[in-house]
Amino acid sequence: MPTYVTLLSWTDQGIRNYKDTAKRSEAFGSAVQKLGAKLLSIYWTVGPYDLVAIVEAPDDETATAALLQLGGVGSVRSTTLRAFGPEEMERIIAKAAG
Repeated sequence: MPTYVTLLSWTDQGIRNYKDTAKRSEAFGSAVQKLGAKLLSIYWTVGPYDLVAIVEAPDDETATAALLQLGGVGSVRSTTLRAFGPEEMERIIAKAAG
């Protein structure tokens, strides 16, 4: 399944409710699972982003739906990157090389 790296920043609402962040991450994991995706890991970070989530989803549409649900709660804003593993990158390189 495709992998997505999501960089998350707390909104004003999210930082006010920081004590619930672990519970919110569990709820996000359950929500993405209902859509057919999987929250592989989540990390709380120091720096320009407050959290980093690694999600697998069958396609871009499913990943986007999951992240729309997450954003709709109002606690975070997200920036998502499509990530490629070594096998995927080998196939990409083979295509590029012709």
